[in-house]
Order: sequence, then structure tokens, then C-alpha cells
Amino acid sequence: MPILNQLRRDHANMTRLLGVLQHRQRALAGGERPDFRLMREVVDYILDYMQGFTVPLERICCDQLLAQVPEGQELSERLASDYRALHERLLRLSHDLDTILKDSVVPMERFADDLQAYLDAHRTYLCDERDRLFPLLGPHLEAADLEHLAEMLPEGITTRLVSLQETYPQLYAELRYP
Repeated sequence: MPILNQLRRDHANMTRLLGVLQHRQRALAGGERPDFRLMREVVDYILDYMQGFTVPLERICCDQLLAQVPEGQELSERLASDYRALHERLLRLSHDLDTILKDSVVPMERFADDLQAYLDAHRTYLCDERDRLFPLLGPHLEAADLEHLAEMLPEGITTRLVSLQETYPQLYAELRYP
């Protein structure tokens, strides 16, 4: 089941990325000035990764699942709604980081609270996928279905992931040497 394994690896990697942000959020909440450029890299990476890889993969999985398990409709709709809200939170953080990096005023307490709210929401989203979506995928999709899903992924996803590592070297170094 390579696609489920890929989704699990993606969750583990996303958890590590969220950990990088959490560490900076704690510093910020403690009155320190964290590395906002690194935070910018993490947010950009997550946005790029979600749009270029996670969204297509999850859309294909959910479409396939709904074709075989109609009772998954409510879960699929809720996850899609949660994802849109999560994406909006991340875009707001991205905007705030741009403002901070331009040396404009952003209330740090509000930014720290918004960052924590995003981290909590993203972790909840990952838990819902792991605890609710993945268990539906496993028993209802045969190995051949999962192979077919892997073939349906957009061209160049693997190349895109490698280029993301090259585009965000500071982030890559942070993840590689925690």
C-alpha cells in the first residue's frame, strides 16, 4: 500500500515542520525574537507542498473512497472544509510574516496567538485524517486501487518535492539536523 505509506510519511514530515514553527512560537510567546525568515520558509514550504502534492493526493484518495464508500461523504466534506479553513489561517500567517519582514508593525502577541491557533488546527486536521480517513482507505481500497491512485498523481510531483528541498535550504538544514 505505497500510497498509504506516502500519506503516513507526509504526516510525519508535516509534524516535524509544525514542530519547527512550534519552537519559534514558544520563543515568541516568551518575549524572544525568533528567526522570522526561517518561519517564512516553513510557511512557504507548507503552502507549496499542500498545493502541489497533498491536495492532489488527498482529492484523488477521497474521490476514489467516495466511489466505493458513500458513507465517507460527510467525513470528506468536513475534511475539505477544515482544510480550507486551515489554508486561510496559513495565508494570514504568511501575510503577517511578510509584514514583519518588511519591518512593519504587527502585534507580536496576536501573531503568537494566531500561530498557535494555526498549529493546533493543523495538528487536529492531521489527527482526523490519521484516525478517520486512513482507516476508511485501508479496508475499502484494494492494492490495485492504491496503485491506480499512485498513477493518477500529477506528473512531476517527485521532482517538485526535490526542488522544494533546494528552494528552502535553511529549512532543510533545520529538519535534517534537529
